[in-house]
Amino acid sequence: MVIDRGASSAHGVALTERVIEAVRRAPEASALEYQHVPWVEGSPRPMAADVLADMVFPSGRPLPPSLRAWLAFDVSLLERYGWFGQDGAFAPRPLDQLVDDELGGPWAEFFTPLAERFGECFLLPGGSDSRRVLAVGEPDAEGEYPVIALDVDDLPFAGLMYPGFDVYLAHTAGLVRMEFPTYTALFEHAIYGSRMRTHAVHRFAGEAYAEFPF
Repeated sequence: MVIDRGASSAHGVALTERVIEAVRRAPEASALEYQHVPWVEGSPRPMAADVLADMVFPSGRPLPPSLRAWLAFDVSLLERYGWFGQDGAFAPRPLDQLVDDELGGPWAEFFTPLAERFGECFLLPGGSDSRRVLAVGEPDAEGEYPVIALDVDDLPFAGLMYPGFDVYLAHTAGLVRMEFPTYTALFEHAIYGSRMRTHAVHRFAGEAYAEFPF
């Protein structure tokens, strides 16, 4: 069961703006407790408004509202995680390529069956043996795309962890405090569970995750 110690009913931009307010107070603070990953190195660097206004993913899908709000505040964190090419455009990776780059070639082939469903993926801070990945695709009612967890500690695993970049940011920043006995615990969350179930239908045929053999 998820233990919620102060979750807001906010979603999308409203939730992201709360995170931005907190980060502004201590931009050099680490986003992660177990690894030094500052939210901002130096001063926040917003994406130019005219550039952001026209930004879409290579697939043509729109940016989720939370990501658009974050990029209006700072682009540098996501730059450090390889979100952009040299031309400044988004540079997503299919899931198996991201696994190859982050966890090593021997694991990548196990995730190839999922690559067609997860063709636009972006790495996020978080995890040690595992990884957190924004997976662009069919949005939920808030216009958000899910954040999935990848794990190869036992059997290769891909599962829905957050319903969107908004909730991922809020939890990482400590504004929404929850325990995760499993990666997919937010399916039981009173506020965010419905969004998780929407993504499950689109990504895993109604299930919370997929495990090898995919």
